[in-house]
Amino acid sequence: MIYNRYRLANGIRLIHRNTDFPVAHCGMFINAGSRDEEPDEQGLAHFIEHLIFKGTDKRKAFHILSHMENVGGEINAYTSKEETCIYGSFMYPHYERWFDILSDITFFSSFPEKEVIKEKDVVTDEINSYKDSPAEQVIDDFDELIFGEHPLGRNILGTPGHLEKFGKEKIKAFISRNYSTEEMVVCSVGKIDFRKLVFLAEKYLGGIQKSGRKKKRPGVSRYRPVTRQEKKSNHQAHCITGNRGYSFSHNRMTSLLLLNNILGGPGMTSRLNMAVREKHGFCYNIESMYQAFSDTGMVGIYFGTDTAHLEKTRSLIKKELALLRDKKLGVLQMKRAISQLCGQVNMAHESRLNEMLYTGKKVLHTDQEETLEQINRRIESVTPEEVIHAANEVFDPSCMSTLAYLP
Repeated sequence: MIYNRYRLANGIRLIHRNTDFPVAHCGMFINAGSRDEEPDEQGLAHFIEHLIFKGTDKRKAFHILSHMENVGGEINAYTSKEETCIYGSFMYPHYERWFDILSDITFFSSFPEKEVIKEKDVVTDEINSYKDSPAEQVIDDFDELIFGEHPLGRNILGTPGHLEKFGKEKIKAFISRNYSTEEMVVCSVGKIDFRKLVFLAEKYLGGIQKSGRKKKRPGVSRYRPVTRQEKKSNHQAHCITGNRGYSFSHNRMTSLLLLNNILGGPGMTSRLNMAVREKHGFCYNIESMYQAFSDTGMVGIYFGTDTAHLEKTRSLIKKELALLRDKKLGVLQMKRAISQLCGQVNMAHESRLNEMLYTGKKVLHTDQEETLEQINRRIESVTPEEVIHAANEVFDPSCMSTLAYLP
C-alpha cells in the first residue's frame, strides 16, 4: 500500500493509491460541517450538501446526476459534524469525467430558487423520518446533553424552523466562510497513473482561487455530567449513557477504540452483548460507540429494552464497566481483542470505497495517510495498561451522563 501525494498552488491536497482493479473511487473532503454553523444556521451544512446536486452555472440537476450514471458510475455525498464529502465510484477510464463534475458542483453550484424551495420539503421529510426512529434520536440528543450549546451538540439535519429561513444569501455566506481550499483533500483509489491524476487535478481544480478559513472553530466548553429522562410514545425504553472521549490526535485514541470494541463493538461476543442479550435476553440491541473529533470525542452505550428490564440492564452495564476499570486484560484476552479489531479493520479495507473514505478523512484532519499495515501495527501496540487507563478515565462513574426515553 503506497500513497502518492501532491498539493496544488491553492492548497488543495491530492492523495492517491494505484490499484489494478477497474473500478475507481474518488472523493472531495471539505473541512466544514455542522460544527461550523452559527446558531441560526442549524442544518445548513447538510442542506448545502443536498443542493450542490441541484444545479450549477452550466448544468441542471438531471445533467449532474446523469453525468456519472450514464457511464455506470455513482455519485454521492455526506455531511458530518466536521466535514462534508462528495464522492463517486466509476470505471477508471472516466476519471476526467469525474473531475469535471466534482469541480463543477463543489465550486460552481448555482442554488436555483425553485430547487432550494423543493429541497426544503425533502430534508423536512428526512428530519421527520429520523424522528420516527427513537434509537437514532436518543443518540443525537445525547450529543446535546454532553456538549450543551456548543455546535457539536446540535443535530446535523437541523429543524424545519431553521430550514425555512435558508436562502441563497445564507448558503453562499456559509460556503465563503467555511469552504477553504487549504482545508480540502481529494482522495483517490483507482487504476490511473499518478502523473495523469495530477494533470486532471490541475486542469479542473488548479484554477480555483486560493482561500483560507475565515473563522476559527469554537473550542468545546467545560463538561459536566447530566442525567435526564423524557416520556415518549415508544413501546420500549431507549437509553444511552456515556461521556466525552478522546480526540483524533489523542495518544490513547487507539486504546479507546480497542476498549470500545471489547465492550460493545459489532461482534456478537462483545461483553455487553454476552452479558445482557445472550445470558439474560433483556435486549435485542445493545452496543457501545466511540466518535472522535478534532479536539474531543464522544463515547456512549445504547440499549433499547422493556421497562421491566431497564434497571436490571443498567446494573449489568455498570458491572461490565467496573470489570474493565478494575481488572487488567490477560495475555490471551488482549491477543484475542487485538486480533478481532485488526480483522474488522482489514475486512472493512477490503472495500476500496471504505479505504478511500477512511484515508481522505484521515488526511483532512491529521494530514497523515495511514496504510493498512500501519493501522494493524498501531492496534497491536496497545497494552493492557493503556486499556485499563482509558477505561478508568472515560468510564469514571462520576463523569457519566445518561439520557433515557421512557414509554
